[in-house]
Amino acid sequence: MERTVTIDGKPLRLRASALIPRLYRFKFGRDLIADMNKLQRSYKKLENLPADATEEERQDAQLEAVELTIFENVAYLMAKQAGEPVPDTPDEWLDSMDGVFSVYEVLPVILELWGANLATTSTLKKK
Repeated sequence: MERTVTIDGKPLRLRASALIPRLYRFKFGRDLIADMNKLQRSYKKLENLPADATEEERQDAQLEAVELTIFENVAYLMAKQAGEPVPDTPDEWLDSMDGVFSVYEVLPVILELWGANLATTSTLKKK
């Protein structure tokens, strides 16, 4: 599945396929499924924050550095998978951008792509 997001007024294609977990494991030495589950839990916590939440509750719901790194690494691989011209590392990729892109605008797209990638289209033949 592929989607396009806009970062600093420029389109960026992101693609999720069955290859993404393997690329992630080889590139970063981590389990993408576990990392994405952690990222999804944190995002849901932030998303379900009540409008009248205190400043302390808002601070607790923010993504931590590890989660931001997961997000950046997954975004990098999904852009690379989509055929975008990306450098060899996420650091170089992020440095090549003119500005900072919003995690909270791009993360829902990444989670949607990941969810669609996990969904199965086959039906069980045996019960």
